[in-house]
Amino acid sequence: MQVPLIRLQCGVNSYDWGKVGKASAAARFAAASETDDFSIEEEKPYAELWMGTHPKMPSKDMKTQRSLVDLVQDNHALMSTEITSKYGGKLPFLFKVLSIEKVLSIQAHPNKKLAEQLHAKDPKNYPDDNHKPEMTIAITPFEGLCGFRPLPEIAHFLQSIPPLRRLVGEDKAKSFEEVASEAKDDGAGKKALREAFTSLMNGAADSLASASKELVALAESQGSQFAGGGGSSNEGQELADLVTRLNGEFPGDIGLFVLFFLNFVKLEPGEAMFLQADDIHAYISGDIIECMASSDNVVRAGFTPKFKDVSTLTSMLTYSYGSIEEQKMEPAPYAHVVLNAKAYSSNSSATLYDPPIEEFSVIKTELKKSEAKATFDPIAGPSIIICTSGEGTVSVGPKQETVKPGYVFFVGATAECVIESTGEDPLIAFQAFCELGSKSQL
Repeated sequence: MQVPLIRLQCGVNSYDWGKVGKASAAARFAAASETDDFSIEEEKPYAELWMGTHPKMPSKDMKTQRSLVDLVQDNHALMSTEITSKYGGKLPFLFKVLSIEKVLSIQAHPNKKLAEQLHAKDPKNYPDDNHKPEMTIAITPFEGLCGFRPLPEIAHFLQSIPPLRRLVGEDKAKSFEEVASEAKDDGAGKKALREAFTSLMNGAADSLASASKELVALAESQGSQFAGGGGSSNEGQELADLVTRLNGEFPGDIGLFVLFFLNFVKLEPGEAMFLQADDIHAYISGDIIECMASSDNVVRAGFTPKFKDVSTLTSMLTYSYGSIEEQKMEPAPYAHVVLNAKAYSSNSSATLYDPPIEEFSVIKTELKKSEAKATFDPIAGPSIIICTSGEGTVSVGPKQETVKPGYVFFVGATAECVIESTGEDPLIAFQAFCELGSKSQL
């Protein structure tokens, strides 16, 4: 019988937006597998480390080189019979580390019904029939565009940035401003937002070219007064710098105007946000832990050389809007863990990030002192653990493995897991797991 603690070898991919060489956490963590078929190339960008059973890049048992898919399908107890049955013998979540140097595409991930339709119609560009809600946890300072801004903020930008107003169109801009100022019901706000945003995204290419040149010139000349001083948040200089920076990465792109519709979110390490399916976003910079339903579906419409599907994006979005704080998640102490005296004395912790979906939750464990230890109650479903800093051990029953940055482990269902720090630096680990029917209890 397979021991329910397996060290994994995980794949890393190279996209233009990834951090280069050893600057990429994804690359450094992949190199921790110490395999002959991977070494970091200093001029190459490394974007994502994938941990899971997704067929695009499935993880392997480090010792046997068998895929994790084969292992969990051969032994249903590793996943639990219930999860195996419900999710077809594959992990319901995909766990990642992203290292972002350049802005990712303006994008959204389809809900389950739309994913099935897109996959049936265009399997090349939409390889999965599953939805893709996702959660982001910063491990370095992070920047992103996430969710639509409050309507008055967008109205302010329409009034203070002439090239933005021209691209949206005078009639659409006026209609939007009326709704934003009158604080009508949510339905009216979403309708006005949809019409204005769709008009922006469907503007003529020649209009975009001239408008983007004017926008960049304004950003470079106006500084802190750019965009009317940035509105209520006084972010004029920040927005000016952002426009200049993003134009350097994608000159004249529609994304330069989309950013005035979206919240500019900054996360410090340990802060998190959750994106439902059909929520618009674009990550800009930083290293993050990301967990999502197991899918690789992306609907893109800007900041990308890849396939764009503007009509699908503008029709699928929820057009929910709100403040930056509404985008962030509030983690809570994880109750099902025992910390030893060393851990308590050093303010060590186990923190739960628990989004409102059943496919995944994530625990962050931080052991700040040598010999600090966390003993986790058995979880009724599978887990994947990655260490991002520090050194120590992980144990399940009599089996114990060394833990270092980039080491990744699969932990089978119903296995008690113990993590202990043995080094001087704090040991930080993230554990993604699925436990059906437990959301109200965690």
